[in-house]
Amino acid sequence: AALQVSISLNKVELSVGESKFFICTAIGEPVRLEWYNPQGERIVPSKRMALHTETSRSRLIIYNAIIEDAGIYRCLATDASGHTEEASVVLEIYQRLTFRDVQSPQEFRHGETAEVVCDVISSPVPVVVWYYQDKEITEEHHSRFQLLANNNLQIHQVTKADEGVYRCEASVEARGEIDFVDIAVVVNVPPVLSVFQQSFNATADNQESVTFTCITSGSPDPVVTWHRKGQQLELSEQYIFNRLEGGHSMLTIRNIRQGNGGTYTCRATNKAGSQERELFLKVFVQPHITQLKNVTAVEGSAAMISCVADGEPLPDISWRRASDGQTFMDGDKSQDGRFEVRGRHGKSVLTISGVRLSDLGRFDCEALSRIGGHQKSMFLDIEYIPKFLTNHTIYYSWEGNPVNISCDVMSNPPATMLWRRERFTISAEGTANTRVHSAEGKSVLEVTPMSDRDFGRYNCTARNNIGIRYQEFILAQADVPSNPYSVRLSAVSQRLATVTFMKPDSHGGVPISYYLVQYKEVGSQDWRDVRSHSVQTTVVLTGLEPNTTYEVRVAAVNGKGQGEFSHTETFQTLPIREPSPPAVHGQRGVGKAYRLGLVKQDDGGMPIVEYIVKYKTDKEEQWMTKLVPGANDFAMLQPLQWNTRYEVEITARNVKGLSEPTFYQFFMPQKPDITGKSMMKEN
Repeated sequence: AALQVSISLNKVELSVGESKFFICTAIGEPVRLEWYNPQGERIVPSKRMALHTETSRSRLIIYNAIIEDAGIYRCLATDASGHTEEASVVLEIYQRLTFRDVQSPQEFRHGETAEVVCDVISSPVPVVVWYYQDKEITEEHHSRFQLLANNNLQIHQVTKADEGVYRCEASVEARGEIDFVDIAVVVNVPPVLSVFQQSFNATADNQESVTFTCITSGSPDPVVTWHRKGQQLELSEQYIFNRLEGGHSMLTIRNIRQGNGGTYTCRATNKAGSQERELFLKVFVQPHITQLKNVTAVEGSAAMISCVADGEPLPDISWRRASDGQTFMDGDKSQDGRFEVRGRHGKSVLTISGVRLSDLGRFDCEALSRIGGHQKSMFLDIEYIPKFLTNHTIYYSWEGNPVNISCDVMSNPPATMLWRRERFTISAEGTANTRVHSAEGKSVLEVTPMSDRDFGRYNCTARNNIGIRYQEFILAQADVPSNPYSVRLSAVSQRLATVTFMKPDSHGGVPISYYLVQYKEVGSQDWRDVRSHSVQTTVVLTGLEPNTTYEVRVAAVNGKGQGEFSHTETFQTLPIREPSPPAVHGQRGVGKAYRLGLVKQDDGGMPIVEYIVKYKTDKEEQWMTKLVPGANDFAMLQPLQWNTRYEVEITARNVKGLSEPTFYQFFMPQKPDITGKSMMKEN
């Protein structure tokens, strides 16, 4: 039979992604059935194209068709003689309306040009229309909107007002196919950040707190973080974070310390960007002296005293010398140029040139700022070579008489002291006639001279780590004093005489103990001795006879003995005479009496026998007389008249006669009102 070929379909439309099969049937006796694709290539089985062939029947299956599969497919039959026949089928493939991976929502940054993507495909090319709030978007009515060739919607300078749901509608008129997708457009606004107060002040270590506030806006709501020195701050006991309505974000710094001062950054971040502002915390710190030490300097050298203080602001440092209250500021220099202060950056150095012992003592360092002050004290100790405190280097004694030679030293640090005699050291235990008594700053050498060899030079050596000093002492033999001179007699009376004299030119090396005054009547061999009171150069001789000539001489006595007598002086006592007028003082007695005090003057060399007291009123002529024994020291006059003036005449009498009279007046008051006094007492 003749070879004939037919395909079940001759024209097929297929949507992308669909599957289809075609059956090729041959009449006659074909030996082979084959399929060819639109490119003329023989089709071999694959995943997307399957072949099922029998003797006179073959099925071609196309799975998941794609656009490229379109074209003319041929079925070719061949018989045994090689004769061929074919049939064909036209396969048309179209793309259905398909929205490819359209994202919703789509987000954009405020102010930029937004492109809302609507990726839709179809064949033929679809017609795309955009809607917003149920109204078609047209370029005539929406100047910022533009429909792009790729069907996307472009919005120039997108704003928050452009937010909402946009509909992308696509249609294929040839097939009457239509579809849409709703896309939410979100406009993100970058953060806007502001602060009410940018700079804050606080005082450290005062349990103070400070709160920074940042006010933020943006969409979405920004996340606020706080940073310092490049590090984000974390919640802690010191850092507290708070957020209030209205975009207020707060950072509270508690228990502020010095290290909390500086710049802090408030950073607001969202999808649209970030913004940050700096805030500044100025921490004031009370002045605090951190370094001040006691200083030890050597006399004559320089001393440098350093005082270091911190605080915010850095304090000014001044010095005060406690001994006289003098103050030294930075840059000051004392009048003598020895004290100078230099300071910078919280450190002050007080330099003392040519240190003196008078510089020893306390110095106060004071750090002062407008926040407050702090004061500390140090002590300047001065080391110096030993100094001998006395110029008394010559001592006197005599054989058998112990003497203490004192070596007094001032030194810092304390000195060790040694005694030497002719290059030999005297041990602390002493020798047969020497002993050493030591205390701080003092060494006493007790020497008991036994012979001439024990007199001479003794050496005291004082040594410390600053240096060594020597002082030489001389132990000399003492002598008796030389004679006093210029003996004079004064206040000579009948019974008394005062002897005055000049002390000797030489006391013999040891102090004078007293003066010996000897006196006797001319012609007598018996000298009478009178000692001076201590070393007074005036001696009163008593018990002398009136109208008598005496000789007197004076010698000085020290520990060694009595010295030579002075030149002998002669004097004569006064003869006996009438007494001098007595001195009188009055005092009112009890009632109608008056007490008259009597003070004896010169008695003329003989005792006062009696006082003759005569008295009368100033209106009377006749005197009343009262005799008072000479041993008495008052006379009582009574009875007297009230409200009357009295005149008195007093004379002293000894065996030689009467003195000149002493005159005296007194007034007796009015009679007391005794009755009035009694009534007052009863009341």
